[in-house]
This record gives sequence, structure tokens and C-alpha cells, in this order.
Amino acid sequence: MKLNNYGLGMIKGMIVTVSHLLRHPIVTQYPEQYLNTSRRIRGNELIWKKTSCTGCATCAKACPQGAIEIVTSTNTKENKYEVETYRVDTGYCIQCGLCVEACPYNALFMGASYRRAKYRRKEVIQTNDELLESAERPASGYFHPEIAEKLPRQTLLIEKIVEKREKKK
Repeated sequence: MKLNNYGLGMIKGMIVTVSHLLRHPIVTQYPEQYLNTSRRIRGNELIWKKTSCTGCATCAKACPQGAIEIVTSTNTKENKYEVETYRVDTGYCIQCGLCVEACPYNALFMGASYRRAKYRRKEVIQTNDELLESAERPASGYFHPEIAEKLPRQTLLIEKIVEKREKKK
């Protein structure tokens, strides 16, 4: 009697296995294809607006890891601070977003990229011009809903499969 139950279980298991072998695979070919992430992703980089930054260092004070360093100088003619060096050590950064939330001038944004791995420790330290927004370094909509509206909608793996099946028909 037990042998009969085991035989049925094996047959049911094989039916499930064969049915999964015959369906469309649920993967993307990562280096060539990738899914759109959430609009409010906290990627592994910061985007800095040089024109909006006043050098108040509120972001550096809010950073729990101390990953942000700001060096300012005084401009006596215009009676304001000028940022000489803005340095972020993304190796220490935990992508908590507290610096973005603390900035009173909207000069700091979380980056949308998650594919910025480096081999050397010196390469994870970003300074001045490396922090500016560009086509390769888009800003995320985290804490900035006006930016999130302009970013592409998040794609899920299930949606990609449905799109492929609809194209075949």
C-alpha cells in the first residue's frame, strides 16, 4: 500500500516538472537586458546639484556614517559660502537617504543606478564633477515626487513575459 502512494507522488512530481520545462522561461539576460527599477529607488550613488548647494553641510551632519565631506570657503564679495570640495565615500554610504531629506535647498538626490560596482576602494570615492547628474547617472524620485513622475514605470518580470507572448500572437 505504501509503495502505491509513493508511486503516485513521484508521478505527480514528474507532471509538475515537465509542465515547468515546457513553459516560457522567466528570466532576463542581465547584461544585455534589465528591468526598470522602482521610480523611488535609493541607488548606490548620490546626485549633487552644484548650483543649488550653498555649502551649509546639513547633509554631512545628517549622515550617520560620516560618508559626506564638504570643504567650503567664504566669498567676501558676494557674502556667501562657496563649495570647494564635495566628497562622498559611497563605500561607507548605506543609502539611507537621510542626507537627501535633510538638504534644505534640494541640492542632493539619490541616484537611480544600481550597477556601479567597482574593483578598487579608491574608485568608490566621488568628488565634485563625478557627482553631477548626467545621462549615465539619472536622479531617482526618492523624496522628490516631481522627478518620479518623469521616470519610466517599474517593469516586473511577469509583465515582460506577457509582452513577449502578445508579440508572438
